Amino acid sequence: MATLREIRRRISSVKSTQKITKAMKMVAAAKLRRAQDAVISARPYARKLKELFSHLNGVMDIEAHPMFIERPIESVAIIVVTADRGLCGAFNSNIIKSTVNYIRSNYADLNNAGKVKLVCVGRKGNDFFQKNGFQVLAKYIGIYNDLNFAGARSIIEEVAKGYLAGEYDRVEIIYNEFKSIVQQRVAVERLLPIQTDVINSQLQSSASKSPINYIYEPSVREIIGGLVPRHINFQIWRALLESNAAEQGARMSAMENATTNASDLIRTLQLSYNKARQSSITKELLEIVGGAEALKNS
Repeated sequence: MATLREIRRRISSVKSTQKITKAMKMVAAAKLRRAQDAVISARPYARKLKELFSHLNGVMDIEAHPMFIERPIESVAIIVVTADRGLCGAFNSNIIKSTVNYIRSNYADLNNAGKVKLVCVGRKGNDFFQKNGFQVLAKYIGIYNDLNFAGARSIIEEVAKGYLAGEYDRVEIIYNEFKSIVQQRVAVERLLPIQTDVINSQLQSSASKSPINYIYEPSVREIIGGLVPRHINFQIWRALLESNAAEQGARMSAMENATTNASDLIRTLQLSYNKARQSSITKELLEIVGGAEALKNS
């Protein structure tokens, strides 16, 4: 049985840990609020971009653009978005497991041939895939320390150049989509080639409305050429915003659970301490009574 000193020392240690988890929860809550605001602020731009693509698709066949052309899949680049730090529950492990299962289910032969390249955003994903023999094309660590649009654009630029050069026939991204503080969903989305069925569905949904005939200057083709890079850049930016919000929500939930578990552990240890102290006092009383009786008999 643990001594009173050991139990006191453990209670003090758990209380110190509880203070840390409380502080981390408060920090995550503040960051989560800002991350949620950033996600909400990005939605109007995404909506307008889709509307413009839909209208342009009705004016011109946008599938002629090289970013829309479907090719036989002989090489794939996958952008995996994880966190740089842990202590956020199953946030990182869910992404890593989903990525491994997705590659094995869809690109097993290409992966065995070394034709599946990974772009790791976040330290946790990079460490895992480097150690387990996956082909890591590039890594981006510390990007969440100063999350900005320029950093997001730098991630997709090199991959987009490789796609246009024929190095990859498909570019996909796997990340945690923010649903709520306690819920994140692993999302797998195709970045390149751009899926026209999404744009066509947007066009059909807006077909019931009275069409507006815009006059485009310069030409529609030049506008599409300028919009496509913006669309791709924004998709990776939105994924980073979603992942950042999901990470903070997961960390806040994990730290709240850790704080609650620490409180339960402190109560259990305090009960054990009281029992051990009572047992020690009872033992000392028995020894005193026994000694008194021995002196009386002598």
